Amino acid sequence: MCALRVLTRSACSSYYVKTSKPYLTTLYQHHSRRNLILEPSASEFVKLHKLAGSDSGIIEVRLDRPEAKNAIGKDMLRGLSHAFELINQNSYANVAMICSSVPGVFCAGADLKAVRVPTIAVIEGVALGGGLEMALACDIRICGENALMGLPETGLAIIPGAGGTQRLPRLVGKAIAKDIIFTGRKIDGKEALSMGLVNYCVPAGEAYSKALAVARDINQKGPVAIRMAKKAINEGVETDLSSALVLEEDCYDQVLNTKDRLEGLAAFAEKRKPRYTGE
Repeated sequence: MCALRVLTRSACSSYYVKTSKPYLTTLYQHHSRRNLILEPSASEFVKLHKLAGSDSGIIEVRLDRPEAKNAIGKDMLRGLSHAFELINQNSYANVAMICSSVPGVFCAGADLKAVRVPTIAVIEGVALGGGLEMALACDIRICGENALMGLPETGLAIIPGAGGTQRLPRLVGKAIAKDIIFTGRKIDGKEALSMGLVNYCVPAGEAYSKALAVARDINQKGPVAIRMAKKAINEGVETDLSSALVLEEDCYDQVLNTKDRLEGLAAFAEKRKPRYTGE
């Protein structure tokens, strides 16, 4: 768990670099959309891919450890850290999707602090303990109705230690978070949606398609604006309103002199789709 927290801080430290995504499962149904391997991963259990064509800018980080149901060990942690560093270093990454190649399993245990681009947790199947904590660290969560989520650590005489006790109450409120953590009970997709734990709950098997649609929508927006909006929201909610408004103004100032802003104005005037470059 300490290693997970280190990974969390490492990913966060480069998140707001001025130069400029989602957890998925059942990707075995969508091989045609994964076109280009960016570069060999530091772990055989983590593979990094880039979508092509109109989906250029969407990155997939694929978890592939079926014999252990994607449980996070040192090797996978090393691979995840390597993947996040590559995403943060490359300006063409607009949305990151962390995916599971193992049918019916999202992740048996891991944590992720948001990288600089939007992240979408896509859950088809089991996301317990650290697996749910990984999803909680994402910006958007999408699940299938068959999803099963929970934080069962108290049953092992420990507590969630990769962000669960802090991120869950911020999403669903203290009372519901205490119920989930104290009892260790499991939650299905519909209940998760009703309590605000996930943004969307779709029929089983359709979470990837919904996530890709959301990722495509984000991918069409100005990359710098998306990053600054994420910074303003994430940092702003942790402080008082006056300080948050100053932060918002600072983030707004950083998008005023970008080439993308000028492109957006030109595209609006010319009644065409903008072609953003992240500059």
